[in-house]
Amino acid sequence: MISWRKHYKQTLVAIGLLLSTSASIYGQDGDPKNGEKLFKANCTACHALDKQVVGPPLKGVVERVKTEGGKDTEWLHKWIKNNKEVRESGDKYANEIFEKFNKTEMQLFPNLSDKDIDDILAYTTNPPAPEPVADKKTATQGTEATAAPASSTTTNVVIISLLAIAALLVWILVKLRQLVKLGQSEDLAGLNETRVKSFSEVYEKYHYVGKGLIAILALLATYGVWNWIMWIGVYKGYKPEQPIYFSHKIHAGEQKIDCQLCHSSAKYGKVSEIPSMNVCMNCHKAIGEYNAEHYMEPGKDKAFYDGEIQKIYAATGWDPVKQQYTGKTQPVEWTRIHNMPDFVYFNHSQHVVAGEQAIINSFNKKNPTNKIDVVCKACHGKIDTMNVVQMANDFTMGWCIECHRTTEVDMNNGYNKEYFKNLHDKLKKQYPKDGGKITVDAIGGLECGKCHY
Repeated sequence: MISWRKHYKQTLVAIGLLLSTSASIYGQDGDPKNGEKLFKANCTACHALDKQVVGPPLKGVVERVKTEGGKDTEWLHKWIKNNKEVRESGDKYANEIFEKFNKTEMQLFPNLSDKDIDDILAYTTNPPAPEPVADKKTATQGTEATAAPASSTTTNVVIISLLAIAALLVWILVKLRQLVKLGQSEDLAGLNETRVKSFSEVYEKYHYVGKGLIAILALLATYGVWNWIMWIGVYKGYKPEQPIYFSHKIHAGEQKIDCQLCHSSAKYGKVSEIPSMNVCMNCHKAIGEYNAEHYMEPGKDKAFYDGEIQKIYAATGWDPVKQQYTGKTQPVEWTRIHNMPDFVYFNHSQHVVAGEQAIINSFNKKNPTNKIDVVCKACHGKIDTMNVVQMANDFTMGWCIECHRTTEVDMNNGYNKEYFKNLHDKLKKQYPKDGGKITVDAIGGLECGKCHY
């Protein structure tokens, strides 16, 4: 009896140790749902669960480090908080991982608590099942099935209506023919014989009217030719397809990426250049597939967006499997949309830096129901709502001059206040309109040499 009790106690102790060890190893002490949030906030820039990105896939990482290096969760805690310190301590397995993944420095996470790390490890071991999403195809089919009878009924009504209209027109034509026959009396027939049958006779009789009509037609033709000439080179609404699909609505609208992160020279340079593909790779090294399923354009699916990301990799020579550049690049032939003529000088930095707030204020004053928050939108339209970028304005000389005549200069900013220190009062007297407000034309905005040289 004593022996049985002894073995019973030993068995309970063994089971308890096994359970505690298993929990420790597989991260069951953590909360997978909270771990998912922490993983997405801290890890997704370099890691995915099921594939290599910058770093290795992390699904089952607890078991993997135990099998490959004989390490436990305590080691993973140290590695996540300060992997550099672990490597410098001479840890063989840590340095093997570092070498294997191209000596890429992993970010340090000293801010994560032990509980946070346990939650993340629990998520990598047993990720919670994704919430069910309604099958779009099934929903669409259901809608189509419901709408089919209504559509058929509408078609029948339209066909019956058209037949009724056709019958009415035939009846009217028959009645008109009868009326014409009744009106052909002997007096009317005699009158018809005396009518003028020659165009020259008509012109001789009404030549003043004819000359007037010809003059009006000549004026209209001249105006038409002039109007056509004036709109040569104006391509408002032009939106060509690009070799790699890029949606500003996704990047600038959905993801809130600042315009100048990609178009960095717009603020400090004359020209706002097309970003190099390396700028795209700053993000797409880690983003190899499209996961924003809540936003997809009609007619486009995940495979389409993933294919466009692969085009970026082909252009830059990036191997997503080996996570390294191959050196084999392919130039991208973008189609230019905005292109000033050679005889026009336009400086982006002058408008973005010196005129930023003045342009925004002027635009919002003229468009109270369509206000902007970024100076770029005054000329280029609301880019953050465009899937395909288009030319939003005329960009004619008259369009620019009108802007210079209506945009008020901000005389209170540091530059203008100092630069126009002695001219400030003189300009207010010279341009007393609107209570002494000074517009761009007052400080040389209409001088020919400003834009043409």
